Amino acid sequence: MSLTRTTCPYCGVGCGVLTNADGTIKGDPDHPANFGRLCSKGAALGETIDLEGRLLHPTVNGARSDWDTALDLVAGTFSAAIAEHGPDSVAFYASGQLLTEDYYVANKLMKGFIGSANIDTNSRLCMASSVAGHKRAFGTDTVPGTYEDLEQADLVVLVGSNLAWCHPVLYQRIAAAKEARPGLRVVNIDPRRTATSDLADLHLSIAPDGDVALFNGLLAHLAQTGKIDATYTSAHVNGVAEAIASAQTSDLRDTGLTEQELATFFRLWGGTDKVVTVYSQGVNQSKVGTDKVNAILNCHLATGRIGKPGMGPFSATGQPNAMGGREVGGLANMLANHLEIADADHRVAVQNFWQSPTICSRPGLKAVDLFQACADGKIKALWVMSTNPAVSLPDADGVADAIKRVPFVVTSDIMARTDTCDLSQVLLPALGWGEKDGTVTNSERRISRQRAFLPAPGQARADWDIISDVARRMGHGQAFNYNSPRDIFAEYVALDAATSHFPRDLDLSIFADADYAALVPTQWPRNGHRFFADGQFYHADGKAQMVAVTAPKLSKPRFALNTGRNRDQWHTMTRTGKSPRLGAHLAEPYVAIHPDDATDLNVDPGAVIEVESIYGKALLRAMVTDRGAPGHLFAPMHWTRQRTKAGAINSLTAPVVDPVSGQPALKSGPVTARVYRAAWYGFLACRRQPKPQTAYAAIARTATGWQAELAGAREHDDWADQTQRLVGVPDADISVQTDIASGTTRIALVQGGTIEALMFVAPRPVVVARNAVIGLIGTDTPPLAALAGRNAANLCDPGATICACFNVGRNTLISAIAAGAHSVTALGDATCAGTNCGSCRPELKSLIAEASMPMAAE
Repeated sequence: MSLTRTTCPYCGVGCGVLTNADGTIKGDPDHPANFGRLCSKGAALGETIDLEGRLLHPTVNGARSDWDTALDLVAGTFSAAIAEHGPDSVAFYASGQLLTEDYYVANKLMKGFIGSANIDTNSRLCMASSVAGHKRAFGTDTVPGTYEDLEQADLVVLVGSNLAWCHPVLYQRIAAAKEARPGLRVVNIDPRRTATSDLADLHLSIAPDGDVALFNGLLAHLAQTGKIDATYTSAHVNGVAEAIASAQTSDLRDTGLTEQELATFFRLWGGTDKVVTVYSQGVNQSKVGTDKVNAILNCHLATGRIGKPGMGPFSATGQPNAMGGREVGGLANMLANHLEIADADHRVAVQNFWQSPTICSRPGLKAVDLFQACADGKIKALWVMSTNPAVSLPDADGVADAIKRVPFVVTSDIMARTDTCDLSQVLLPALGWGEKDGTVTNSERRISRQRAFLPAPGQARADWDIISDVARRMGHGQAFNYNSPRDIFAEYVALDAATSHFPRDLDLSIFADADYAALVPTQWPRNGHRFFADGQFYHADGKAQMVAVTAPKLSKPRFALNTGRNRDQWHTMTRTGKSPRLGAHLAEPYVAIHPDDATDLNVDPGAVIEVESIYGKALLRAMVTDRGAPGHLFAPMHWTRQRTKAGAINSLTAPVVDPVSGQPALKSGPVTARVYRAAWYGFLACRRQPKPQTAYAAIARTATGWQAELAGAREHDDWADQTQRLVGVPDADISVQTDIASGTTRIALVQGGTIEALMFVAPRPVVVARNAVIGLIGTDTPPLAALAGRNAANLCDPGATICACFNVGRNTLISAIAAGAHSVTALGDATCAGTNCGSCRPELKSLIAEASMPMAAE
């Protein structure tokens, strides 16, 4: 069987994958990012490449169209808006899902031929604060570290990064290094105890946005204890005294940590030379995100712990090609190839190379401002590429309204229905992962190929091809006459060579003579190169700049909402939502709440909580856990209006941004919380996709069809009729069981002798063996037996899925523990759980710990 070497389309780790058109997926053992490892999402990629729900032909105003009609309309409308209102009246909103070649062409069209910088990207939500912090400190957006540093360090500090769930392969590399070298220490800094905390020797439950105070405190401690490397800083760093003076004014009480915790962390960091500080969205997604980044960088610069093996700051990017987008100027404040819009010489050089009629002269609108401009009527034509801002941006309901106000919206996507597609006049079918060719850059600056192993479905086309076709129709034909992504990559490398006289970090010369078809994963500027090893940086004087940052005064609302990801889901689930086993781990939107808060709110197990801000509200299933502090709520961001009635969490988040980077603060917004007074709860398993309209509803794919979790404030008179309406089978045979004493009702719909749907309704959260019920759909089980909620063979219910790779449930694991599997290794031997990606290993440890707890005396 011939396998294609490509790259995973999920997080910024950039894992190599071996693929086949039959859906076979394996980790690439020769790729230096993962050496054959894959996380649960990557391992399930073969389950997500079907064509269900795909956009397969252009549409205009909801009707099928052809490419010429659609692209003529796009080109003509954008050209008319520019002619009447100027170039800043149009905008592109792109995505880290785009390949570098797509990004390059979109950036070139907007900045060099339209003449505006109104192109931003959902990467603004992910790593813009890191970009801004790097540029302030280093003079350019340089990620100095490599993945090998994580394994060579003696101390790894993880800040605002649930690596076990969000970058699982990096987590596993650290875990393997720690097992091989027990002296390796790990510190996890996060308001919540997450799965990542289980690897840590020290977990610091920092107050939200307490990071500046913490790292300012560390810098002040380093100065007080003589740990500043005066020789290094005098030769290579400016602003040392000012940064230390500002750090000394921070109030360490703002960290939310005890004196002992602070002393332990300061002593550990200060006393270890080989320190890597990994940071992610908990740092970046803040109103002081850039200051957080610089507070971290200050500590590394002050001690010279940068540019050497096993030490330095490391930004873990969230998207597969966030780095590639940064390289080609995908952000509104950048030019291509790490050049600067603000620098007139850079603008001239790029314009001359492109031979373009114009060039943008000032930064464009960053993501949140861009959609505010849409709301204000300033944007007359908007093109959204491969992303879903109506769900992913803060104040998502406001963003959806803003998109509605734009006279002309075009979306290029792989799916026919997204929240953003539903607001667009023109839909353009794009190629998806497995169908398109190009390159991506991972978090350690390694460029890898994505290669097609599937045919183009329907009329779908590559993004670069769609953009180039529009550019040609706008009159820019010669500059966009590309035949393949190879041509674009060659131009990108050539632009780098043409501008190599400007001092900057990007150096693509290693790719000048590369065989694009056979390109192997390669770091720029060259494999093994260490930035800043010579103490030279990219400010005009060659020195780094420590930045004096001031810790913010923190407000303490009754409830603060933190948002993030689930282990087995990706962004808005257009891909991962297709995999039943990925959805089985956490199948509905939820809010994690501390037991004390649950008691105060009278939250019963399985209750639904109404969480509200001034921007909107959501209904979420309560997950009572002590992993977060009282007053701190956590909810994942994956659910869209396509899958939940009221669980799109960014309907609540505020459009508050870091003033330097423009990155939204999505981690600590004030909200209120109360119990939703449901009159009934329901669980539905069915063959066809249901369309619930109840107040609380969340649907998910299953191995036999779909499931839905439901709740409402008003009882229905006829549950059988409601079930038929939900699943759209009005002619099905109906069986109903009602228990008047408990108030429960169970409904079975049978069609053609097989179970079409099973509905369980109760006045309290439904308790039923869900996996068993799901397994009955499509079988010829007698209805009354099916309504008992057990599978036909009366087999043991495996319980909620813990290991998505091997579909191992909680009950199966508990049984194995009871039979003597008292370690993670033993559980793996008994059930296979935790033996592939390892993301579930922290949960396996928790199950073992729970089983070993002594029973309370009666």
